[in-house]
Amino acid sequence: YVDVTDDVIQTAFGKFKILADKKKHIYDEDIAAIVDDSLVTEDNEIKLKSLKVFAGTGEPQKAEMTLDVYGEVYGEVKKASETGDGPVDAIFKCIKILYPHDVNLQLYQVHAVTEGTDAQATVSVKIEENGKTTVGQAADTDTLVASANAYINALNKMIIKRDKTAPEQQQNYETQKMKGI
Repeated sequence: YVDVTDDVIQTAFGKFKILADKKKHIYDEDIAAIVDDSLVTEDNEIKLKSLKVFAGTGEPQKAEMTLDVYGEVYGEVKKASETGDGPVDAIFKCIKILYPHDVNLQLYQVHAVTEGTDAQATVSVKIEENGKTTVGQAADTDTLVASANAYINALNKMIIKRDKTAPEQQQNYETQKMKGI
């Protein structure tokens, strides 16, 4: 059971209309992927604004990315361009440049939601930091956009986990400091 708010419904409907313009047939699995993707909260610290990927033979794969990063500076727009061993590697490097972090990528998985060349891809990314893991998922007809959003989704969840555990760690530090007096 999932509590679906009006905002989620509006977001999902907007994504549905965009997908309907791209595909001939919309399947139940497509709709489920859209709703799941729309459940990601709107108050994320990092949001993908734009992505361009250059891939192929004979040249290094390159990604150009723009992110909205919310935090100390509200709505700061950051841009980066990186090359990688492949387009996904270049995308993940851009994210790391734009939002510096030190996580280990444990899983990168792509599944077609439906069949056909216009199928949505659902990408799952699992990251680990200091023993904590998060999984991000995203769906899009563009596998590379889904990859970027899945990684950003996992990173946003990790930021929430950090924030939830930070006060406790701070409290333990204060207790240890007092014991030493």
